[in-house]
Amino acid sequence: MSETVDDRIEVDYRISAGDPEEVAHAIRVEQTIEFPFDLAPEWIQQQVVGRIESATAQDVTISYDQGVAGGGITQLLNVLWGNVSLFPGVRITDLRLPDSYLRGFRGPRFGIPGLRRLLDTPTGPLICTAVKPMGTSSADLGRMAATIAAAGFHIIKDDHGLADQPWARWTERVRVIAEHIDEANAQAGTNALYMPSLNVPADRIHDAAHEAKSVGARALLVLPGVSGFDAMRTLADDDSLALPIMAHPSFLGSNVVNPEQGLDHGVLFGTLMRLAGADISIFPNYGGRFSFSPEECLRIKTECQAPMGNIETSWPSPGGGMTLDRLTELTDFYGQDVALLVGGALHRGDLSANATAMVTTVEALSNR
Repeated sequence: MSETVDDRIEVDYRISAGDPEEVAHAIRVEQTIEFPFDLAPEWIQQQVVGRIESATAQDVTISYDQGVAGGGITQLLNVLWGNVSLFPGVRITDLRLPDSYLRGFRGPRFGIPGLRRLLDTPTGPLICTAVKPMGTSSADLGRMAATIAAAGFHIIKDDHGLADQPWARWTERVRVIAEHIDEANAQAGTNALYMPSLNVPADRIHDAAHEAKSVGARALLVLPGVSGFDAMRTLADDDSLALPIMAHPSFLGSNVVNPEQGLDHGVLFGTLMRLAGADISIFPNYGGRFSFSPEECLRIKTECQAPMGNIETSWPSPGGGMTLDRLTELTDFYGQDVALLVGGALHRGDLSANATAMVTTVEALSNR
């Protein structure tokens, strides 16, 4: 049976440099065979090389046979944005993956419904923060985390820059913070998840994840731009680990900030994060210390939660300079299925009072 377009991976590219028709042809060849088109056998020209499905002015849709992306998410990323990432003036504006292809991926283990069950939080936003700053001792980070857990936060993560620095070694820090949060949960009747940052060398990431679980961490923070999307996928798929994963955008910003280059915000922080197993996807919120617009943030939210075959939905988590006075605005903008991430602002004044105020505010928003 011949393949239909519904069976193919479709990518929308916007071309703003050079002749769009010539660049489109270059993309479909470069992203597949990387070989002179006229020298390829006819069957390869017809079946392996990408196919131009439509073209209007600067916008072109190219579809790829699923076989081209054989090799999982690593090869998929290579097909989408491999050599073409070296072309000036090309941006991926949308991506459509067929259900038959998506069945090869597990996606988020928990997603929105699973985390609601795990946290016994049937409605309302998740309340999240990070322990920081770098240079703080493990003991002080642990006490900070305990204060926040006792207030009723759902998620307490390491700041993404915490690795194995001399001020708080990775193994010690993870154990100490996990113990403090566990004790605070027991005393206060709360259920905060601790997410240590797996900002460790590649040959340690899986052992570190299991070590974190063994000392009481109940979730993980992963930096797929640094550690790799497929590394995150393997953690999400590991049944012996079975922990929620939050993805951090470190190292990925240059893929989205140039409107004429890179990847659409929703494709990167929504579709690809979900495909690689992120239950929660962090990104810079509009109006913070980064340059994302409301439209770009809405695109991320949409792609985190849009139907995607068998792949579970994920939580959008806007952060980057968020403050307590914006909680109502953010909930109105993103809806109830959002992981609200407030970091440094909690430390302006009394940490315990600010953490309690955030929980009280979000609980009120959940009951509107």
